Amino acid sequence: MTGRGELEQAVLQVLWDNPAGITARDVTSALPDRNLALTTVLTVLGRLGAKGLATRDELAHPHLYRAAATREEYIADIMLDALGRAPDREAALTRFLGAVTPTDADHLRRVLHRRPPRR
Repeated sequence: MTGRGELEQAVLQVLWDNPAGITARDVTSALPDRNLALTTVLTVLGRLGAKGLATRDELAHPHLYRAAATREEYIADIMLDALGRAPDREAALTRFLGAVTPTDADHLRRVLHRRPPRR
């Protein structure tokens, strides 16, 4: 059995793979561990909703669940949160940028050059 965090991540993956929305029963079927009870998946969906990571369309019957943000937005938020926790932000950025691939570094340069300067 996976840990709670791993199960939440697996459910998020299913939600990201179904952006139009998916029922809790279909989330259960899409998870690799099909021995999960529907109530377990509903509990996880409720936790993700409480964290602001998932939404529930209550007008649809059965309810449809969606990720509240794209996979890319979620990952960017994690990266920004981690950077915000660093006691030395410049050191953390330097370490991160020193570890990116040349392709990623080129992409970052292009994005930074396109972005208007901060005021």
